This record gives sequence, C-alpha cells and structure tokens, in this order.
Amino acid sequence: MATGTTSITSDTPLPDTARAQRRILIVLVSAQILSGAGLAAGITVGALLAQDMLDSTSLAGLPSALFTAGSALAAVAVGRLSQARGRRPGLAAGYLTGTIGSLGVIAAAVLNNLALLFIALFVYGAGTATNLQARYAGADLATASHRGRAVSTVLVATTLGGVIGPNLAAPTGGLAQSLGIPYLAGPFLLAAAAYALAALVLAVSLRPDPLLLARELGTTDAATTQTAPVDDSGKGIAAGGLVMALTQLVMVAIMTMTPVHMHAHGHSTAAAGLVIAIHVGAMYLPSPLTGWLVDRYGRLPVAAASGVTLLAAGLLAAAAPGDSMVLLALALTLLGLGWNLGLVAGTAIITDTVPLATRAKTQGAVDVSIAVAGATGGMGSGLMVAATSYPALALAGGVLALAVVPIAAFTGFSRSASR
Repeated sequence: MATGTTSITSDTPLPDTARAQRRILIVLVSAQILSGAGLAAGITVGALLAQDMLDSTSLAGLPSALFTAGSALAAVAVGRLSQARGRRPGLAAGYLTGTIGSLGVIAAAVLNNLALLFIALFVYGAGTATNLQARYAGADLATASHRGRAVSTVLVATTLGGVIGPNLAAPTGGLAQSLGIPYLAGPFLLAAAAYALAALVLAVSLRPDPLLLARELGTTDAATTQTAPVDDSGKGIAAGGLVMALTQLVMVAIMTMTPVHMHAHGHSTAAAGLVIAIHVGAMYLPSPLTGWLVDRYGRLPVAAASGVTLLAAGLLAAAAPGDSMVLLALALTLLGLGWNLGLVAGTAIITDTVPLATRAKTQGAVDVSIAVAGATGGMGSGLMVAATSYPALALAGGVLALAVVPIAAFTGFSRSASR
C-alpha cells in the first residue's frame, strides 16, 4: 500500500481496505487525544473568563455561544474542503484555525480587550467543529454493520485529552501568571499547543485519505456506498440531525453554567475542573459500548435512550444541592452519557443515508445545525440562570431532551436501512 499519496489512480492497485482503516483509525485516535485536551481546556474556564472580564453572570454563557457559533461556520468550511480535497487537509486546517483562536483568547485576556475576546472565541470554535468532524473520517471506510463502532473509536480517543485538559486548568493558570498572563487564560495555552500538534499529526500521517479512498473503492465495494433506500435518505438526515442538535443544545446549556453555579457556591476552579473532566469523560468514554449498541440494536432505539438519559441528568442537576460536588458530578456524568448516545446514533444515521458523492459536504451542513443548537444553549443558559436559577435551567433542559424520543419513534427510518 502506498501511504505517501492522498489519491488512488486507475493504474494503482487498490490497497487492503481493512489495513488502511486500521492505520487511519490509529492516526485519528492520536489527533483526537490531543484535540480533546484543547477542547476541554476552553470549556472549563471559558464562562469564568467571560464572567471575570464582563463582570456579569448573565453573559457568562457568551463564550460557549461564540465558540459554538464559530464551529458552525467552521463545520461548513471543513466539510467543503474535505469534499474537494479530502479529510486530511480539511481536518488539519480546522485545527490550525482553532490554534489561532486560542492564541487570540490569550491576547485578549492580556489586553483586557472584549472585542478581541469575542472574535477569538468565535475562531476558537473551529477546533470544536473539527473534533466532531473527525468522527466522520473514522466511518468513511467502515462497513455499514461496523459504522457505529468506527465512529465510537474516534470519539473515545477524545476521552484521555478531555479528562487531562480540565485538570490542568489550575497548573496552566499558574504558568500563565508566571508569564504575565491572567490566570483564567492559562488553559488556552494548552489548547493552542494541543490543536497545533493535532493538525501536525493529521497533515503528516493521515495517508491514505479515507474519503478519497472510499470514493475510489465505491464502485467495487458495496459496503462503502449508500446503504439506505433513496426514499429514506431525507428522513434519515432529518432524524440524525434533529437528534444530534437537541442533545447538543441541552448538553451545552447545562454544562456551560455548571462551573459558574459551582463557583457561586464556594467551589474552587480545581473542583469545577474535576467535574468538567468527569463530564467530558462521560461524553466520550462510553463510545465503544454505544457503538456496539448502535450496530447491534439499531440507531433509533439508542437515540431514544439519549433523551431519557438527558432527562435524568437534568432532574438530578436541578435537585442537587449547590454545595454537593458529588451529585453535580453524577448529573454531569449522565449529561455526558446522554450526549454520547445521541451523537453516535445520529452520526451513524447520517453516514448511512448520505452518498459518497456528497458525503463530506452534507455532513458539514448537518454539523452546522449541531453548532447552532449549541450556541443557542450556551447563550441562553446564562440569560436563563440570571433570570431564574441553575436548577430551573437544568430541569428545562432535561424536559426538552425528552423530545428526542418521539423523533426516534415516528421518523420512519428503520433499523433495516442501517444495515
């Protein structure tokens, strides 16, 4: 197998698909570990940094809204670049953009410049979008009966970096102070380095390109082509997109305000970082099991389970005393698990129903809805907590998540279409 090229010509022998898929997954896993650290670092302190610079709790959800909105634009750009040139340049460019955004946040904190902070957070969102887009690359060469597991392999790799990142909030904050940078901007030093290294790993090692190779194999390997009936395609895209958008909205809203809620009840930054680390672990660590469930029992039953799990998370977060770190951590664990169930199931539905000819472009467009939902949850969460309370936000989010169940029940996209 010639691994130094990104395309396969008609004169080139087709490489062994399974061997190529194993190599691609190894590279994607390596990049995801790095990008997970960059993603989680910003989540941990973004709301606290905004609260400090704006001196307002009502706008504490603004950072989450901004970098999630930025991820919407990035999802389109990464999807289109991947469609035209392949996954390797698309993903590498996305992570490099996230690096620039991280450095911009640091500069804004040093200069105490709110306008620069808002712009930089928007650009930082490219890292979030790219981290999610990488899951599609893991499924490009997977057979229909193994797509859930392929997606989950890429997602679970984010766990290590995602758990390490928040727990480095305090040490990187101390490092930042020693460099004359505000304490809360410290984790963005980690984000910049992590995203830059992820871009380098992908640019150098993601060969052969999974999407380009899948296209080449598409005419000879039925497993890499569209497997759902044409009539189900629109239903599948709508169902997958709605499931992922709803779970994203609820997850981001509750997650964003949890550190602020904990800080208001006397918890330290380290304690908030630990709870977010547990949450991020729950977002990604169950992925292998989720992938198996999706492949074994179908996409839609797992999607419905995500709505029920998110309801439980909202109820527990609403009922937990503000000084109970244990109960808040448990609620955030359920929140991460519910999101994971929805994301893996929704991704498998989308990949099943979109043909190779338009796969990356459509996947990028679907991820825009996820990003917009996340931005809405992030921005609305701060406003709702300021007007009501964190328990009210958590309860409302849990009830809203339950809407995933009827979507899964009545969409009409059958399990057989995913095989």
